[in-house]
Amino acid sequence: MAENLSKLSGRKGLEENLFENLVGAIGPAGASPGALKQLADDYHVGEAIPFGTASFYDFLRRDHLTKKVVVCNGSSCLCAGTQDALVERLAGKMNPEEIGEICCLGRCYENGAFQYEGKNYSGNAIEQLDAILDGAASEPHGQCHVDQYHVESTLDRPMLTATFPGVGDYYSLLDRFLQQPSEVALNEVQASGLRGRGGAGFPLGLKWDSCRKENADEKYIVCNADEGDPGAYIDRYLLEEQPHRVLFGMLVAGYCVGASAGVLYIRAEYPQAQEAVAQAIREVEEAGYAGDAIQGSPFNFRFKIIKGAGAYICGEETSLLASIEGRRPEVSVRPPYPTTEGLYGKPTVVNNVESLACIHSILSMGGEAFAKIGTEKSTGPKLASLDGAFNRPGIYEVPMGTPLRVLVEELGQGFRRPTKAIQVGGPLGGVIPCEKIGELTFDFESFQNAGFLLGHAGIIGIPDSMPMIEYMKHLLRFCAVESCGKCFPCRLGSVRGEEMIGHAIEGTAKIDRQLLDDLLETLELGSLCGLGGGIPLPIRNILEYFPEELRPYFAGN
Repeated sequence: MAENLSKLSGRKGLEENLFENLVGAIGPAGASPGALKQLADDYHVGEAIPFGTASFYDFLRRDHLTKKVVVCNGSSCLCAGTQDALVERLAGKMNPEEIGEICCLGRCYENGAFQYEGKNYSGNAIEQLDAILDGAASEPHGQCHVDQYHVESTLDRPMLTATFPGVGDYYSLLDRFLQQPSEVALNEVQASGLRGRGGAGFPLGLKWDSCRKENADEKYIVCNADEGDPGAYIDRYLLEEQPHRVLFGMLVAGYCVGASAGVLYIRAEYPQAQEAVAQAIREVEEAGYAGDAIQGSPFNFRFKIIKGAGAYICGEETSLLASIEGRRPEVSVRPPYPTTEGLYGKPTVVNNVESLACIHSILSMGGEAFAKIGTEKSTGPKLASLDGAFNRPGIYEVPMGTPLRVLVEELGQGFRRPTKAIQVGGPLGGVIPCEKIGELTFDFESFQNAGFLLGHAGIIGIPDSMPMIEYMKHLLRFCAVESCGKCFPCRLGSVRGEEMIGHAIEGTAKIDRQLLDDLLETLELGSLCGLGGGIPLPIRNILEYFPEELRPYFAGN
């Protein structure tokens, strides 16, 4: 059925995108039944498809549409303890039912985050709340949505954080490769050993080569810019401050695999990123590096921005593709993989923002030179985002293999409050007690061998004041809320886990350790994707490293 829906949606293609039209059919009072029925007729799909899809997304639900302001409920803001006071201040200005929640706004470096009238605010913006709500446009209130955070590279020659030289100078590198067979650029990418920066760490060159070998009348490049991990704002930095690095990577990917269309799926929680990328695309088009016959070559490529509507699961590639097609963004069973049957059933490369941003450096310096940065199996630089728990939060570009202690103690300048652990890689990432930080290096293998996960590399400090039993409940709650609902282990197991922890906190029932272990194993082995399959990792880390703190909540103790 999903295959048929994909092809029906694909008949109108990207320009008449079903998902965009569906979002456009949502008015202030919610989805118009008449408009949704018309969409079903226009795309020759059952009425349940647009109705079911519209009910899935946070930003499209009727209860969300009644909210005047939404407050971040992500892990970083939770650990910072800023949100209760924020909600209290907001409740003094509007009715409580007009205040909603959302996860995450990417303002993790200073917390206190909320969104009002399409703009994100954080930090001391709460002190200017009257001016914000009144729509004051004068300084400093008019610019208090503009964020500033520290950005630094430890490379001899910065790559991802380097100053942009201008469209002409930057894209002139593409001219050289367009004059050569596409295998030349692909060989450089393969020689670089670049592994995907979205968390899975899959070799980029293998993915591109797989798509390249497929015969099809159309192929797609999709940039997964649905950065939903609380604590991470790496992709947001690149999209807002370095968008041309991402666009260049998509162009090269398209040339290498034979794709003529590129989609940037940017999350709804990042309005400034959407604006910055749209402006960058206009600049690329004006310079002749997008469109037909780029720089006189046979290569055609066009960009398309699709704005998400609030769903963490769309960070999973098959869910993201389903979303673009206007279907419910549920995870698909693999194989087939997207490189074989992806968007609209066509071969598709899905890469995350930071992965694509590395391509210009690879082609300019050569794949072998890029591979010499970092470690043998984790090559190149990696961006890390440090949250508001640090004395100097921000974006840091370091070679893979950098001691984790350097990031925490030297670059981040340590913690601003007593801290017992860090979580790296979002809600599915490992929880690392502070005494283990000195044993790790910042790369895939070091984290995996120690029982943790590098993931997307957002780093959250968990303070001494945060009870680990509460943090476990928070993680399971996140999984329960964000599950696509397709598979039973994730949909049901996360809820049962949250209930089990909740009863222990309330004192109504202690945790049966064997039952919890069985539940975690079922989630890990039975879930269709990394959401349900990944949430057991941080729970097990907490159980292993904080047993004394948790002992009162378990049966038999």
